[in-house]
Amino acid sequence: MLSSTGYGATSATEPLSKLNFQRRDLQPDDVQIDILFCGVCHSDLHTARNEWGNTVYPVVPGHEIIGRVTAVGSQVTHFKAGDLVGVGCLVDSCQQCGSCAEGLEQYCENGFVGTYNGEEMHSGGMTYGGYSTNIVVRDKFVLRIPERLDPAGAAPLLCAGITTYSPLKQWHVSPGKKVGIVGLGGLGHMGLKLAHAMGAYVVLFTTSQGKREDAKRLGADEVVVSRNTSEMREHRDSFDFILNTVAAPHALDPFMELLKRDGTMVLVGAPASPHPSPQVFNLIMKRRRLAGSLIGGIAETQEMLDFCGERGIVADIETIRIQDINDAYERMLKSDVKYRFVIDMTSLKQEA
Repeated sequence: MLSSTGYGATSATEPLSKLNFQRRDLQPDDVQIDILFCGVCHSDLHTARNEWGNTVYPVVPGHEIIGRVTAVGSQVTHFKAGDLVGVGCLVDSCQQCGSCAEGLEQYCENGFVGTYNGEEMHSGGMTYGGYSTNIVVRDKFVLRIPERLDPAGAAPLLCAGITTYSPLKQWHVSPGKKVGIVGLGGLGHMGLKLAHAMGAYVVLFTTSQGKREDAKRLGADEVVVSRNTSEMREHRDSFDFILNTVAAPHALDPFMELLKRDGTMVLVGAPASPHPSPQVFNLIMKRRRLAGSLIGGIAETQEMLDFCGERGIVADIETIRIQDINDAYERMLKSDVKYRFVIDMTSLKQEA
């Protein structure tokens, strides 16, 4: 067994603290990784505090992992010691259902295995995530990180990047399309960068007047304050696609009204309680669509990483020590980060 040290939660009400635990023995198709950086996702906080009601304690969060390979199993041919690699939200799936066969492991019909708070297929124990010194992952779920990307800035691509890239690709965002991004946080700022890189005309919707300048820097062609009804009215019936990244319940109708006929709004934010239901007439009168999207599969995630590698796209980050994770959670709740916290694991290894 491989000894690991991490930070995790032992209950919904306790702060994250140092934990020691064991990783599984290296299997023939496994890759062992020394973790360098791990992004901090809002899902980490939801899980640590059991806001989705499914947490098994203790839980070690973290699914935006960048590290170096330290060992590989006897059957692994695509990775070797020293490779810079990533691990996202998935570490296993059945590999036999229709979704897995199509490279859509995130929709595995038998249930994918999450990087943390998931049930291991090998041992039956729980998975522990990237707020830790190392990890052992099946080779099919390990991703190659383009060397030209800053490793710390690349970490959020493993969740925030693919969560926004996948629906942008699925709904064919491209030059000539008018695309809206709702919210300028960890997901929203990646959606802006990616939609801009895909050649779309991009409009950022925010509740904060003060975010106009930053949104333009990140790739927005226009910025609309969503509380300003006159600004919103100017864009009625004009969007091909809207990516809604907001993770708090809010009215969807004001954004549905901005879609043109056959336009689609996709929700990727995951609030702890549901959004108010949209008016049916906002859908049927223009054949508009309201959809949802998860992350991407492994092949699409690698495609996204290569896309970002070719264009030098990484997240805007603030690097923190693992010892500051509880403060980071409180700041994240206040949107006091531009735009993703990333843990430098050197701080954990020094403590360990």
